[in-house]
Amino acid sequence: MTSYMQKKETVERKWYVIDAEGKPLGRVASLAATYLRGKHKPTYTPHIDCGDNIIIVNAEKVALTGNKLENKIYYNHSQYQGGLRERTAKVMRESYPIEMVERAVKGMLPHNRLGRAMGKKLYVYVGNEHKHEAQKPEVLELK
Repeated sequence: MTSYMQKKETVERKWYVIDAEGKPLGRVASLAATYLRGKHKPTYTPHIDCGDNIIIVNAEKVALTGNKLENKIYYNHSQYQGGLRERTAKVMRESYPIEMVERAVKGMLPHNRLGRAMGKKLYVYVGNEHKHEAQKPEVLELK
């Protein structure tokens, strides 16, 4: 008995949309990462990008539980001396909601070439509108 190994030429990609309004950031990110990797499919193959395309709308309305709005800090460094920049989750949600959601999802993907390819299939939007209506995305609900 042999295991089935998917080939990158035979991957069929679907489009899904997730509404993040009022939902915890971690749950939205883990659902998106699962579908980006393709782990929901019976043909999942670890070394092939067999995941689907994910659209996340209402990124500015994502929920953070506990005291994360005040206590969670996002760090960036410019690689120059004194180039450390710190922003709280409250600032990120108000000014950079797309980056906040993208960071959460991409942190759950593999940190290599394959993960970067998976991250390119993620589309995050502020507000309820997106430009992928032609792909007829299906709605994904959190369980």
